[in-house]
Amino acid sequence: MTTKGNLYTSYKEGFKKNLEGLFLYDDKDLNITYRELDSETARLANGLKGLGLSEGDRVTVQVDKCIEMVYLYLACVRSNIIFHPLNPAYKERELSYFLDDAKPSLFISNEETISRINDLGLGHSINHLFVLNEDGSGNFSDISSTEDSFITVDCSENDIAALLYSSGTTGKPKGIMLSHGNISSNVQSLVKAWGFQASDCLLHALPIYHVHGLFVALGCALMTGSKLKWLESFEVDSILKSLPECTVMMGVPTYYTRLLTRDALDPELTNQIRLFISGSAPLLEETFNEFYKRTNHQILERYGMTETNMNTSNPLKGERKPGTVGLPLQDVQVKIVDENNVILPEGEIGNIQIKGPNVFKGYWEMPDKTKEDFSEDKFFNTGDKGLIDADGYLSIVGRSKDMIISGGLNIYPKEIESIIDKMDGVLESAVIGISDEDLGEKVVAIIVSEEGALLNKKEIIAEIKGQLAGFKAPKEVKLVEQLPRNAMGKVQKNILRDTFN
Repeated sequence: MTTKGNLYTSYKEGFKKNLEGLFLYDDKDLNITYRELDSETARLANGLKGLGLSEGDRVTVQVDKCIEMVYLYLACVRSNIIFHPLNPAYKERELSYFLDDAKPSLFISNEETISRINDLGLGHSINHLFVLNEDGSGNFSDISSTEDSFITVDCSENDIAALLYSSGTTGKPKGIMLSHGNISSNVQSLVKAWGFQASDCLLHALPIYHVHGLFVALGCALMTGSKLKWLESFEVDSILKSLPECTVMMGVPTYYTRLLTRDALDPELTNQIRLFISGSAPLLEETFNEFYKRTNHQILERYGMTETNMNTSNPLKGERKPGTVGLPLQDVQVKIVDENNVILPEGEIGNIQIKGPNVFKGYWEMPDKTKEDFSEDKFFNTGDKGLIDADGYLSIVGRSKDMIISGGLNIYPKEIESIIDKMDGVLESAVIGISDEDLGEKVVAIIVSEEGALLNKKEIIAEIKGQLAGFKAPKEVKLVEQLPRNAMGKVQKNILRDTFN
């Protein structure tokens, strides 16, 4: 599959026949047609041009989920300006790094964050700062022009459309450059794989600062002219109320485990849904089976990551194997190799490598790291361990980089360990993820104290929450006399996981 030019052109090709149709609605009287979407993004695109932004500039946005963020994303795409979304939970320590690394020309956030921008000690001066608060107040609307038509920039499919960050195991986040072609080709594959049509209504409760909610969910709707039922966040009662209105739901495993706690979840409630999709974290076979028992629906699990968008999916029609993430999507190649990059036989566990038009262009201003993460034959080394069965289905058995996935969000232990290790009375620490029925994995800090030191577990958690996003903070702190190490002195986190799981 090939795509040419601007991502927005691909989107509009999908929705142009439904301009008067509904794009998005919620339970608070928000009703946006595709014509209004096109108009609003044009006004914002003209406004960005009026601020002096040009192709390749970065726009960083850190706000709560809102329609304005969708408009801004599409305005940037239309202008060939790089969209850089951030989790609103990020604190000053994290934010200062992202802003200094991405060097945006425009930063949009809430009033409190913007008012404290000078406290971040940035080495980069941001030309334009705008406020968009959770209640919609602020001067964000001042960006928009009165001109509601805009000629979408005819750029290359290889131009960068978005910059998303994924923290590395060293704790230093890496900017992942996703091109117009990466996103467009992947959405086209997903629309085909999942049978999306203009008649669909997608239940959207996901955040829109990462691939799942921003490119996968929004993309499938835009490229088919279907509509979205818009929820600001995941809340079980809102989901249960909305299910009869929708035909497709996308979520992380935590969404499904929480729905299973409610007696209201039954075949009648889910009668209009044709497809439940799960991703961003492993779906337990137990959850798959229980959901089918309760609803007569088999959850479709797929596999993706920030660097690659979506790679594989269980089939829309055909066997959905619990415990697997399905078959490679169109034009995506998946292979399992050993440490010497030799392809392994079916059923053997090894390193998962991916190649295709969905794979990112590289890490922002990190050419050496980019080269390191690709094989000589241009396959991306995902860092995940897995196997391919006799039917070609991929199963993921672990992550070689010790990443924790809690509630569908990626958490990198080194980032938390670096804070704990600087605390008074701490000799060393190891952060692990252990099984949790609700979150999939929960963060647990294992700490060795200095001789004679008395550590307060609650104070340790509070200190981390003050520096990092709350979802990264440990749910538990365990105090031990020493950490298990191998002959080379490396902490054996597998032993810690076995001990505390």
